[in-house]
Amino acid sequence: MQVSANTIPNPEELLITASDSQDAYLIELLNQSQALGLQVIDPEMVALLNELRDRASQWVKKLTLPTRRDEEWRFTDLSPLVQVNFQTSTTSALPESLLDEFALPEAPIRLAFVNGVYAPQLSSLADLPEGLVVSNLAQLPVTHRSRVGEYLAQQQGATELFTALNTAGLTDAAVVWVSKNTVVETPIHVLFISTTDEVPIIFQPRCLVVAETGSQLNVIESYVTSVEGCPDIPVNRPYFTNPVTEIWVEENAQVTHTRSQRDAADAIHIGKSAIAQARNSRYTCNAITLGAKLSRHHLEVFQTGEGTETTLNGLTMIGGEQVADTHSAIALNHPHGISNQLHKCIVDDRGHAVFNGKVFVPKAAQFTNAGQLNRNLLLSPKARVDTKPQLEITADQVKCSHGATVSQLDADEVFYLQSRGLNEANARELLLDAFAAEILNRIPVASLQHRLAQCVSCRMS
Repeated sequence: MQVSANTIPNPEELLITASDSQDAYLIELLNQSQALGLQVIDPEMVALLNELRDRASQWVKKLTLPTRRDEEWRFTDLSPLVQVNFQTSTTSALPESLLDEFALPEAPIRLAFVNGVYAPQLSSLADLPEGLVVSNLAQLPVTHRSRVGEYLAQQQGATELFTALNTAGLTDAAVVWVSKNTVVETPIHVLFISTTDEVPIIFQPRCLVVAETGSQLNVIESYVTSVEGCPDIPVNRPYFTNPVTEIWVEENAQVTHTRSQRDAADAIHIGKSAIAQARNSRYTCNAITLGAKLSRHHLEVFQTGEGTETTLNGLTMIGGEQVADTHSAIALNHPHGISNQLHKCIVDDRGHAVFNGKVFVPKAAQFTNAGQLNRNLLLSPKARVDTKPQLEITADQVKCSHGATVSQLDADEVFYLQSRGLNEANARELLLDAFAAEILNRIPVASLQHRLAQCVSCRMS
């Protein structure tokens, strides 16, 4: 479903044509991705990373950049990407005073990266509880090094172009690993900070989360910028973030995953979250998108055993000429699976939001209960949303629903609040705050809730 206050041009007029120059651009991106040397010295780890990098680079060489002729990209134009020549950066030195802005009091365990490079001076890894490992690959304990190859770059969907590009440039990764039957009460904060340089830069963070059988874990994944001020401020030196996060939720384990993206206004962010859920596991994702000129979050959940519970909560708030694309896929391949998804978009000015959510329920997935809803608010005549909730069902004993709503603020509700003494601006702000709060209040870290709510209020003013 496509909605806009203005007449939408024929998509055929806006197509990017695949060309030799685009293929050359992709190869240059690959070359830049592989320009950095490995940040590990363990021989077995070096051999593993080289094997993964070589295999992924071969995939990239067989692929082409997606265009609007591709169904999965028909609403998202990658022209802002291909117009910039990105280079790698090794900058990882930032003042510790930045932590005042980005650190979370409830999450004292912090693993920080700057431009994809591990930043020990900004990390806090002392006094980890027993059964928990939080580290980069280079510092990973010997007991876990031999097992990392079972998980790293082993998720389904590894051959998708931008995922493979990330793997082809893999030099290090954030690793959060909780042992069997271990309950970690303290949230773990994985912080990815971007900086600007004299030239546009590309960096490709990698994150691996393993929750072994019977464990419980709360992970916060943050993408922020060191540019002073809020993400609305253009810096005229764009950067490209291409992160991949792999989460393995083993039998009867529980993972709560909060992902916030607040990149700078000139940034491009194309991210992948790939989750594997084993029997009787529970996974919750709270995904918040506020920053970047062009962003896309591809969230894939693969059920590998029966009785799983999956909850996806999302909030996108954009304005200006931002484009924010959310693609999700839940593959329920076994019986008795439960999934619920609520994704909300608030779009102002000339912003363009895209939502495409798929739920696959094959014949083997009997007694599945799946619900999906996308709700959108357009705040200006030129705001636009393309929404496509999608169920593909071949099982016959299931309970599934999906839907989408697109609207403006209710004039009667605004009038009612004005009749109670609020001016129009405050009335609109209160309604938008309530719309966003339904998602923000599900984030299990109060300080992050408050910080993101402030960002939302800033965007409303």
